[in-house]
Amino acid sequence: MKRIIECVPNFSEGRDRAIIDAITSEIEKGGEVRLLDVDPGEATNRTVVTFVGEPEAVIEAAVRGVKKAAELIDMRKHHGAHPRMGATDVLPLIPVSGVTLEECAEMARMLARRISEELEIPTYCYEAAAFTPERKNLAVCREGEYEGLADRMNRDDKKADFGAREFDEKMAQTGATAVGARDFLIAVNFNLNTTSTRRANAIAFDVREKGRPMREGGKLTGKPMKDGAGNPIMIPGTLKGTKAIGWFIDEYGIAQVSMNITDMGVTPLHKAFDEVVRAAAARGIRVTGTEIVGLVPKKAIIEAGKHYLRLQNRSLGIPESEIIKIAVKSMGLDELKPFVAEEKIIESMLDAGKDAKRLVDMTCKDFADETASESPAPGGGSISAYMGALAAALGTMVANLSAHKAGWDDRWEEFSDKAEEGRKILDSLIHLVDEDTEAFNGIMAALSLPKKTDEEKAQRKAAMQRATLYATEVPLKTMKESYAAFDLLEMMARNGNPASVSDAGVGALAARAAVFGAYLNVKINAKGLVDREKADALLEEAASIAAMADKREKEIIEIVNSLI
Repeated sequence: MKRIIECVPNFSEGRDRAIIDAITSEIEKGGEVRLLDVDPGEATNRTVVTFVGEPEAVIEAAVRGVKKAAELIDMRKHHGAHPRMGATDVLPLIPVSGVTLEECAEMARMLARRISEELEIPTYCYEAAAFTPERKNLAVCREGEYEGLADRMNRDDKKADFGAREFDEKMAQTGATAVGARDFLIAVNFNLNTTSTRRANAIAFDVREKGRPMREGGKLTGKPMKDGAGNPIMIPGTLKGTKAIGWFIDEYGIAQVSMNITDMGVTPLHKAFDEVVRAAAARGIRVTGTEIVGLVPKKAIIEAGKHYLRLQNRSLGIPESEIIKIAVKSMGLDELKPFVAEEKIIESMLDAGKDAKRLVDMTCKDFADETASESPAPGGGSISAYMGALAAALGTMVANLSAHKAGWDDRWEEFSDKAEEGRKILDSLIHLVDEDTEAFNGIMAALSLPKKTDEEKAQRKAAMQRATLYATEVPLKTMKESYAAFDLLEMMARNGNPASVSDAGVGALAARAAVFGAYLNVKINAKGLVDREKADALLEEAASIAAMADKREKEIIEIVNSLI
């Protein structure tokens, strides 16, 4: 899974577009992150910027943005309606895919230290990155705002986590920054077949974590009850990690339940949808569709699609595009406007922004033509990976057909699990198709390095060895992943849909060809390794996999022949 995080810095400038543009240009420099949104506010004199990318790239972009903001924004002259304490006021990191909140918290602490050391800006760590329970609350870190910073720097219990010092001219200009980590927030509206804001609000109160005030006599019109401290007594809603209200939208002529899901782990998108549907039905109202506000991680949509497939006793081992389609139709994500993955799903948006075309994005004919051309890549390594992917695909197909076979309904989950295993192997091998070509290109790039001086020769030799090792390890990965398909194929040959047993046999033949094809690439690339101990270890491992693949293929073909 690709590692992606989001960063949402808030800069204390919302009026001067030239300053805002200069900051965002620094963030985008190098093209390694994707700028998703720039939202300036004149009254608040504050701009919220959202960008995403791989963690290392996001952190570097954040440092560049903070540095430029410190150069252009003078906090001594800043005034606005929003609480603030620095040119870059807050800087949260948010996990999107392949990264945990705990990992984001560690990244945030590292980023906070860098900002304090490299830019001389004091930093506080808040939310998941906080060092103390009290500082999880941003308001505690920002107490007294910019005007109270000089006093806080002199107090042990109030000073910054990193870069605390006597208040000086530089700090007077930049202020301090709060760096944190939090979960991704999904903003979503559930469309209702009513125009009543009151009824939409009632549904929102039914489900939101905060719930509704308890009233005397249990009546809706009764006087709100309070505890001994004078605080309203609340009846909690059914969905933890959510905030919600009801409203009427003139543009669509309908009422909606507008919700923020602040903890996807506790309340995933599909759970929120199902619960709003239940609460609405209890009040005689129907949820007609769902509107995602802004962007959503792919994980949330995939989890939803799989949830509704399970309810139908359908296999989950189908392409992601099909799972997304199930999620879209199940929750009515396309009711108000078409749901375009490249515009709504973060990972799809990032992929759509790439210029380089992958081999696996080609048509079968174009891939064959590219292979047949005079270019040395793609070659046998990429073809081996693709053969392995086809082997896994055939096993997955038999599993899906078995899960959907009439009379086998009680076994759908067994075959669905196998289909999911097959999809993982297939996806890994599809990735290796391009990775093998990239590995070959790495060798060619190393060969093109200059070699005039002794230093250049040494650098070129070292680069060649790194590239050659990588080009040996990639086909070894192809061997391992292709071999992993044999378990699935054998199970399908023995227990899968009898009408498809020949497909399992063809899969076994393709898996063996993939293993032995990749083995040839391991052997030819290992010849170029100076480290013969490492080369021999790789060759020994590859030979073992090849021998086992030969045995497994024969066993599966024997099973297939006994059944046809």
